[in-house]
Amino acid sequence: MKFRIAREKILKPLQHLAGVVERRQTLPVLANVLVVLDGDRLSITGTDTEVELVANLTLDQQYPGGQTTIPAKKLLDICKSLPDSGVIDFELEENRVLVKCGRSKFSLATLPAVEFPSLDDKKSAVQFAIRQGYLKELIDKTSFAMAQQDVRFYLNGMLLEVSQNRLRAVATDGHRLALGNREILFDAEGVTQAIVPRKGMTELARLFNDEDKDVVISLSGNHIRAETEDFRFTSKLIDAKYPDYERVLPKHGDKTIIADKDNLKQCFARVSILSNEKYRGVRLRFESGSLTAAANNPEQEEAEESIAINYEGAPLEIGFNVNYLLDVLSVVKSESVSINLMDTNSSALIKETVDDSTLYVVMPMRL
Repeated sequence: MKFRIAREKILKPLQHLAGVVERRQTLPVLANVLVVLDGDRLSITGTDTEVELVANLTLDQQYPGGQTTIPAKKLLDICKSLPDSGVIDFELEENRVLVKCGRSKFSLATLPAVEFPSLDDKKSAVQFAIRQGYLKELIDKTSFAMAQQDVRFYLNGMLLEVSQNRLRAVATDGHRLALGNREILFDAEGVTQAIVPRKGMTELARLFNDEDKDVVISLSGNHIRAETEDFRFTSKLIDAKYPDYERVLPKHGDKTIIADKDNLKQCFARVSILSNEKYRGVRLRFESGSLTAAANNPEQEEAEESIAINYEGAPLEIGFNVNYLLDVLSVVKSESVSINLMDTNSSALIKETVDDSTLYVVMPMRL
């Protein structure tokens, strides 16, 4: 196996693959990428047996075919260190691969390609296309609410729900929930659900580099697959039933607050400085035309700030984890937000004032 490729052409795919490659190395070959050459087509694959990414590259000329596995981190570090305009020559000699660029020369140990595992993907039950930028925005606006290392393992991922011409993403850690809807061209009866692990969603969102091009999403019983001209991404799904998220969506809130997003964010950020470092609680008091945010900590230190809001209801005082509120305000795109409440013990329903396709639920806390 022997081929030549521009450094700038192979570097970005290797950077994407580095996020997928197994770090703990339960199998030595999982620290490597699989390199397959077929004429002028080069594919590079990384996996940790849960997530798999295949990058497809086109070379400038035809070469005899071949395949091997190369240490991922070392290959990436070598390519990063070479000159920007460099051209790299690869040549496989028995169980080593020679990497040359200008006066630089490296010899890397390889492992047989037959040892490299592959994610078996059965025929998909659901398939649809969606614009890359559209899907990336949906993931970015909801993924922060996924749990991390929760014993309820089904919360350590994102629910993708496909129904008639609609894709819905839901993420929750039990204390807050993010839900987003996007229109797709998909004609089917019923609803298909899939829980994608945190790593799968994180790596998938990193791949989208051409917002105007489509990505084809396929769902089978055990896997999700995303394909473009440049890559094929596959992730195992979490085998579990997602909780009924519809039950936690507030439905009877009669108090609606409209506030400037940046003013809210800055107010919460300042007040949170003196909140309890463990519980991060802030007390919010809504009155006609104003919001007062207050926090204190075990050292008897206090912070308070008032801002103007659009609200004409009865006074209401309620406590929240300020980090959950700041997370929502960090992903909201509109200049103002709508907060819907019922009473001191009810969850807050937060939406953008110009787009209700994404909504957020934050549970209150006792202070």
